[in-house]
Amino acid sequence: MKKSTQQLCRAGVIAALYVALTYAFLPFAFGPFQIRPAEALCILPLFFPEAVPALFVGCILSNLTSPYVLFDVVFGSLATFLAATGTYFIGKTIEKDFWKILLGGVCPVLANALIIPFVIVFLCGGAEGYSSAVIAYFSFAFSILITESVFVYGLGTPLYFALKKYGKRTS
Repeated sequence: MKKSTQQLCRAGVIAALYVALTYAFLPFAFGPFQIRPAEALCILPLFFPEAVPALFVGCILSNLTSPYVLFDVVFGSLATFLAATGTYFIGKTIEKDFWKILLGGVCPVLANALIIPFVIVFLCGGAEGYSSAVIAYFSFAFSILITESVFVYGLGTPLYFALKKYGKRTS
C-alpha cells in the first residue's frame, strides 16, 4: 500500500474511532463534566501527522450531537485542531517518551479546559446556578481539566506505549 493511501486509511480509522467512542458515551460526552474516552486518541499526532485532520473531522462529526451544536462544532472542533497541531509539533521536536507524553498531552488538556467552558458559559449561557459567569467558567474549566487529563493521560499513555511497541515490531 502506498504511503499516502495508508495515511488516508489511518486518518479515516482515527476519525471513525473518535466518533464511535464519543457516541458510545453520548449522554456524558458533553457539558461541563465530560466523559469522553475518545480524547485518548489525542496522543496520536505524536506518531502520525494524519491524526491532526482526522481528530478535527472526528470532533466535528461528534459535535453534531452536542447540545451546543453550532458553537461546539466550530469552537470545540477548533480546540481539537489546535491541540492536535501542538501535539504533532511536540512529537516532532521532543525525543524522550516521558516529556513527549507529558507535553503532548498538555495541548488537548489545556485547549479543551480553556475553550470548551467559554463555549458553554459565554456563548451558550450555561452559567445558571452560579453566582457569576466567571465562577461558572473557572468551575467548568477545572472539571474539564480533570476529566480531559484522565482520558488523555490515563488512556493515552498506554496507547502511546502500545503503538511504540507495535512500531518497533514492524520496522
